[in-house]
Amino acid sequence: MSALLRVQDLAVARGGRPVLEGVSFALAPGQALILRGPNGVGKTTLLRTLAGLQPALAGRVAYPEDAGAYASHADGVKATLTVMENLAFWADVHGRAVPEDVLDAFDLAGLRERMAGTLSAGQKRRLGLARLAVIGRPVLFLDEPTVSLDGFSVRLFTAFLRDRHLAAGGVAVIATHIDIGLDAASLDLAAFRARPGGAQGSDEAFL
Repeated sequence: MSALLRVQDLAVARGGRPVLEGVSFALAPGQALILRGPNGVGKTTLLRTLAGLQPALAGRVAYPEDAGAYASHADGVKATLTVMENLAFWADVHGRAVPEDVLDAFDLAGLRERMAGTLSAGQKRRLGLARLAVIGRPVLFLDEPTVSLDGFSVRLFTAFLRDRHLAAGGVAVIATHIDIGLDAASLDLAAFRARPGGAQGSDEAFL
């Protein structure tokens, strides 16, 4: 089966300083990869580079055009809209309809008319993650997606990834420090730390 996402000899930088080099992997439809490593090793920097939000120092990232989506620690929730209005907004941006079962999938059905600004941190996180089911992008880059989630909500998110996203032929690259219960390969980025004195990167804004 051909790869949906292919990464070859990738080198990335943070604040103009190389942090990782020689990163290579490929994901076929239905596969996920868990990024491991200590704080500061470069997980977020790698995800941002894979998503095209900052340039690579070297190497190649290949996946279909307009197929990728990046989710960071920010929930991307509009406080003055209801839960349903938030989902409808993102659906409209991507020319799609809100799936009938997305509210149940993320335990949001009872909150559909609540203003997003009144939600708890965990509820806002579930709403932010529910966007992934709405936009329908097959290549997901997820940076600590379970922040603020309790055990029940983590299981909901894992079920979405396994039973909806991956089962439909999508792929996911996930940076996380916890076991989310997903059957996926892992990649320890500590093995790819950049060598001292390597090529310098651009002084990109790190957001």
